[in-house]
Amino acid sequence: MDGVVGAITYIERISRGLFAAVLVGLATPAIAQPLNAQQDVTGWRSTLMFIQSGVTQDNTHSYTIGATWNWKWRREYSFAAATGYSEFSVGRWETPNGSEGGKDWVTQVGITPVIRLHPYSQFSNWFLEGGVGLNVILPVYRNDEKRFSTEFNFGDHIGIGREFGQSNQQEVVLRLQHFSNAGLKEPNPGENFLQFRYSSRY
Repeated sequence: MDGVVGAITYIERISRGLFAAVLVGLATPAIAQPLNAQQDVTGWRSTLMFIQSGVTQDNTHSYTIGATWNWKWRREYSFAAATGYSEFSVGRWETPNGSEGGKDWVTQVGITPVIRLHPYSQFSNWFLEGGVGLNVILPVYRNDEKRFSTEFNFGDHIGIGREFGQSNQQEVVLRLQHFSNAGLKEPNPGENFLQFRYSSRY
């Protein structure tokens, strides 16, 4: 169990580091590169709609829908290209409540800036991503093993995914996401989801 907690802490630090890198990148001049069809944006038109399902070690299940909007931002590196997007999500979590077969539900609403790396060569349809967002979870989340102390929480994630279909209009992503209030108030046990996402571009 200590190993799992340590791994999650390490992943959380990585995702926060990626978020800091985004802020630094936004403050530097962009390399002039034409945006491809997947990166083009017109105003605030939604570029992706997604559905997502996840599960925790404590047998809490999440069911999420949302939309993403691409940034007009790109950085070129020797090994990959970096892009980003903003995500809005609404989810419902189903968790055991201690009674015989009883379940409780909470609602999660979040907004997250995400940075994505697209490697060059034959793996160009694959990507790695990470982000740190703000979330409201109502009512305060609790289950048989854990109890949050705040409705406000951060959500850190890292993921690996692949674009596919005609003009890469669809995506699948496997994500590891951690929710906690970053120690603003105790108790702060945090919750970790393994999530699978399917997205389609409109």
